[in-house]
Amino acid sequence: MAGGSIPHFQNDAGHASIEIGVKEFMCVGASWPQDHPHVYIDMGEDDETVCPYCSTLYRYSPKLKATETVPAGCLFVERAA
Repeated sequence: MAGGSIPHFQNDAGHASIEIGVKEFMCVGASWPQDHPHVYIDMGEDDETVCPYCSTLYRYSPKLKATETVPAGCLFVERAA
């Protein structure tokens, strides 16, 4: 995602898979304090990949914007301290 920020996704609800609109992203696991190391993932030519920490299956969907997820609510947003 040259020229933009890398979206971060979370899986607080424990979904088996999450559809996202990007192929380069960060997985944070669940919200703090149940998060895992924030890992950069690049799907490359593939349309799906599994996070090596939390085993969430991420599937690319060209129908979604970079900040959209299915199911909804899996975009991680930093909270101010």
